[in-house]
Amino acid sequence: MGAATLLPDLATEILIPACAVVGIAFSLIQWFLVSQVKLSHDSSRNNNKNGGMADSLIEEEEGINDHSVVTKCAEIQNAISEGATSFLFTEYQYVGIFMVAFAVLIFLFLGSVKGFSTSSQECTYDKTKRCKPALATAIFSTVSFLLGAVTSIVSGFLGMKIATYANARTTLEARKGVGKAFIVAFRSGAVMGFLLAANGLLVLFITINLFHLYYGEDWGGLFESITGYGLGGSSMALFGRVGGGIYTKAADVGADLVGKVERNIPEDDPRNPAVIADNVGDNVGDIAGMGSDLFGSYAESSCAALVVASISSFGINHEMTAMLYPLLVSSIGILVCLITTLFATDFFEIKAVKEIEPALKNQLIISTVLMTVGVAIISWVALPSTFTIFDFGTQKVVKNWQLFLCVAVGLWAGLIIGFVTEYYTSNAYSPVQDVADSCRTGAATNVIFGLALGYKSVIIPIFAIAISIFVSFSFAAMYGIAMAALGMLSTIATGSAIDAYGPISDNAGGIAEMAGMSHRIRERTDALDAAGNTTAAIGKGFAIGSAALVSLALFGAFVSRASISTVDVLTPKVFIGLLVGAMLPYWFSAMTMKSVGSAALKMVEEVRRQFNTIPGLMEGHAKPDYATCVKISTDASIKEMIPPGALVMLTPLIVGTFFGVETLSGVLAGSLVSGVQIAISASNTGGAWDNAKKYIEAGASDHARTLGPKGSDAHKAAVIGDTVGDPLKDTSGPSLNILIKLMAVESLVFAPFFATHGGLLFKIF
Repeated sequence: MGAATLLPDLATEILIPACAVVGIAFSLIQWFLVSQVKLSHDSSRNNNKNGGMADSLIEEEEGINDHSVVTKCAEIQNAISEGATSFLFTEYQYVGIFMVAFAVLIFLFLGSVKGFSTSSQECTYDKTKRCKPALATAIFSTVSFLLGAVTSIVSGFLGMKIATYANARTTLEARKGVGKAFIVAFRSGAVMGFLLAANGLLVLFITINLFHLYYGEDWGGLFESITGYGLGGSSMALFGRVGGGIYTKAADVGADLVGKVERNIPEDDPRNPAVIADNVGDNVGDIAGMGSDLFGSYAESSCAALVVASISSFGINHEMTAMLYPLLVSSIGILVCLITTLFATDFFEIKAVKEIEPALKNQLIISTVLMTVGVAIISWVALPSTFTIFDFGTQKVVKNWQLFLCVAVGLWAGLIIGFVTEYYTSNAYSPVQDVADSCRTGAATNVIFGLALGYKSVIIPIFAIAISIFVSFSFAAMYGIAMAALGMLSTIATGSAIDAYGPISDNAGGIAEMAGMSHRIRERTDALDAAGNTTAAIGKGFAIGSAALVSLALFGAFVSRASISTVDVLTPKVFIGLLVGAMLPYWFSAMTMKSVGSAALKMVEEVRRQFNTIPGLMEGHAKPDYATCVKISTDASIKEMIPPGALVMLTPLIVGTFFGVETLSGVLAGSLVSGVQIAISASNTGGAWDNAKKYIEAGASDHARTLGPKGSDAHKAAVIGDTVGDPLKDTSGPSLNILIKLMAVESLVFAPFFATHGGLLFKIF
């Protein structure tokens, strides 16, 4: 059975870090190219040398030689960057305290399994062998938790830094045409995507190798303690997503309600006091939060796959290459995404507005097709022709082509979810146009149509997830599902590049408006932004789909680890868990929505106060007080992110300790089943309302023009829909996928404790 793989172990040990280093190098090159756009005066002079007369004429027309614009852009960019950096530092201080406290919890809970003894114990899955003590698992799980948490924070922070670096540069390039601006925004997104994928891979690889020095032959214990890495990644992502989401939407809703609806001034108008906070929010919520979130998904699916593999023939026979198959898939993913990125920036040039969305869609298609080939090759060289996979107590015989199909099915399911999301949220298709049309009769019909669209958009993604679960489970049990999740996330570099592109172009538009640039430039940035809204929705679709698969894989690993043979829905212990689990996403959404509402209320009051009390603000003679609005958003989000975070982090601990593993397995299944539905419908409803508003504003078709210019009744109804959808698509929706994964990975990490000491209430009776 234990046939050797074509790829020798040494090659694997070199290939994985090499790919990660290539990814990091590529992102640095992209960053260097972005930095060539100068935010100072000297750049506009050099253009005349090569283009002579023609260039300078174009420049005059587009205002390229207007130095005051460049200076203004640089100032605004500084304000946004400072706001984002100071918010993240404040957030990370609070999160840091939590991190240390939770690390202590992990150590105490896992160390107490065998009463903190340092003697070796018999292995969980093979009673004949001796394994490292439970105390070692406690120490190493704590270390990997902290590593995952730090990597997650770094992913988010670096993303925010590059986004705030690139936004004004995108605005300035928009003067030369839409293609140039697109390239800057996309490159900056790629910097973040590649750093995230490569860092996640590299840190995980190094951690495995360092832990291996201590664990030696005990692979079960080694990969069990690695699960802390996924837990750290996601617990930071939760606070990043929730905190950032509350921040960005409090500012956005406050700015829109007073500015657009009451005062009739355009979006991102510099007279609006909340406008800087709104643009800061895009960076801390959509970029830093999303970066941590995707990193969390990636870390967890890798951990889930590794845990199951360590108790399969790979782990038992100590086949290093086959064992690291999940990491090899991610390594190939980095190379594939690198080639894919060149298609957008170097092989083809974008000349017109209508080419933007296709270019971003092609990114998904190209990366998926190339990745399918890449996975086929890796499965052929890195896996034995047949092997066995642990399947709830028995070993299941699997062939290497079956495992390839598991990864491929996840990969293509991701693409399908992406396209369905695009169909329901892009204003090029009928669903969003119908929502826009319903604005004729006011905000109520707009809200009805939008909600219906969101619920309807759940159907196909759920079938896609269901099919990939069935196929991958039939082939390779829980390992198959973990690999399907990794397949979906294998093109994470491209996925997060097109996702980060959205907020960057959104910011670019805001800067153009605030710097008082011409109408034509604002039209270009709006076109970039509308495409960005759709790609952001696609990114959320990916995150939610992969979260469903990841949490199911983690659930399987948890069930194996806690030695439950079957989860029986008919037993009351499990059924009450199901009910409570299905309720949790609603409770969580209620908390986050209400937080956004109450923070927005404070913001609206502050913005009104400034408009009413600062003389000459509406006329543009006086500057608004941006800092107070930034402070309101910061304070609200830091305060409000604690309760939802505590709900998610404490539920598995309380349920596992007091009600035991059976009830906990019910809670996990329930939250997975209901969370996915709410998450998909919330993000798509919000995305559709936003793009319906953009559709009316752009007035690109006869139908859109009949709905009115900005300020018409239909437009006002659309703005209300957009404002309602904001917390749905940027706070509740994207945070729910973290809720699903986080509870599962936390249960897996604490499984040994729950299995030994859990279920106190049932033990009393």
